[in-house]
Amino acid sequence: MCPARRYCASRRVFSVHVVVVGGGVSGLGSALVFARHGHRVTVIERDDTPMPSSADEAFDWDRRGAPQVRHSHAFLARLVGTLRRDYPDVYAELLREGATEMRFGDDIPPAITNFELLPDDADLVMLACRRTTFEWVLRRAAIAEGAVTFRTGLGVNGLAVNKHLTDGGSAIPHVTGVRLADGSEVASDFTVVATGRRSGLSEWLTEIGAAPVPEDSDETGIVYLSRFYRLRDGESPPPRSGPIGGDVGYLKYGVFVGDNRTFSVTLATPTADEELRKLVTEPTIFDACAQQLVATAQWLDGRAVALTDEVYMMAGLINRWRQHVVDGIPVATGVAPVGDAVLCTNPLYGRGCCTGFWSAHLLADAIAAHANDPVGLLVAYDAALRAEIMPWYKSSVDQDKEARRVAAALLAGEDPDGDPNEPRAFIRSVLRDGLLPAMRRDAIVLRAFFRTFNLLCAPDAMVKDADVYGRVFAVWQDRANRPPEPPLGPATRADLLAILQS
Repeated sequence: MCPARRYCASRRVFSVHVVVVGGGVSGLGSALVFARHGHRVTVIERDDTPMPSSADEAFDWDRRGAPQVRHSHAFLARLVGTLRRDYPDVYAELLREGATEMRFGDDIPPAITNFELLPDDADLVMLACRRTTFEWVLRRAAIAEGAVTFRTGLGVNGLAVNKHLTDGGSAIPHVTGVRLADGSEVASDFTVVATGRRSGLSEWLTEIGAAPVPEDSDETGIVYLSRFYRLRDGESPPPRSGPIGGDVGYLKYGVFVGDNRTFSVTLATPTADEELRKLVTEPTIFDACAQQLVATAQWLDGRAVALTDEVYMMAGLINRWRQHVVDGIPVATGVAPVGDAVLCTNPLYGRGCCTGFWSAHLLADAIAAHANDPVGLLVAYDAALRAEIMPWYKSSVDQDKEARRVAAALLAGEDPDGDPNEPRAFIRSVLRDGLLPAMRRDAIVLRAFFRTFNLLCAPDAMVKDADVYGRVFAVWQDRANRPPEPPLGPATRADLLAILQS
């Protein structure tokens, strides 16, 4: 038994029974953190999912309730840090099952000379892993916890409630468990809802008389398409010193390294571009498209074979924030959402698994600090979400609004920059002709970007860092004295369509 497990066992007192609805990454993260805080946990998962015996079997897992499992995923440094610190046994198991570390400094662009690692760079480690492998290892770890019980193949269709708490004269429903699809109930001291971006929690709360859940949402403006591949025997992956993705305005794309010599390519088309989207849903055309894009072309040069006969597509993607505490008062007590059920962002940024784990830990901390105060518990959880994760929601909304504007202009055959003196044209120019080339030349800028990308600092940290901003701005000011930036793909949408239609 590993030291982490011995420690947890020594302090395990089943003082609280937690029901977790949903057995995806957020639900499994919740089960692990609550079990290791000394609570008894029941995970209820609608999909009937017998455990696979290998990572490749897990890739074929029937996860109808989580269609995103066979899309590209990024396991960012903030999540990796949590695993290494709090779940070293789980992290070691991921590595044993074929996941690999991607450390900052391993693949530095050749134009950056005299690079030296700094102490904080030890935190900049991403994990290359398929979502199915990650979820499989988490499920195994949760099953191994004596405090965790799984009930699969039966969904939840509502909440149990038998009393109300009064706060300031208002009656607040207090949830005491869940109602299952077969009519039975499972009682709990606290219920965690980890049912993803299409969670039915708001409707369940309305059914028990709770106040409406206010919701902020904004379109991402993209449709997400992914395909998985495996390197052929004897072939090596391309060096990672270049870009891992790009944005040509009319199309976003990226390559995501997986476990056991696998990788995936994702293309994100604008929602309104039905013509391009229909083309790239066909596997051979998807590959042909990826071969025209700088970051993905080298991966599809014959060194790999496709793992899937189809291209997986996800549509209806939105940024959403659901408010379960309104004016300092929870809409109900005894229940809280985690992960995408409370906050979801554009999946292209790869933050979902990280924020799912993050929110589960914030909730566990709130329960530990307010075990005897159901209202204070949820107020504390809401405050932590707003302070630590909500800035990333706002950042995603802002990025996607600008991306939608650019994509609409390009689809209409217009110049997205318009008047070069407009602030948005200036910002686009600084990003294109300042930040991107600076990341290839300056280790300080590259490090700052990756710390932000990996959620290790605030979304606006780079802009507020005078040194980093000054370096980016200096590169931008020198743009006339160097060749134009190399294209990340065909110059125009029309050029790409002509290639694909031929």
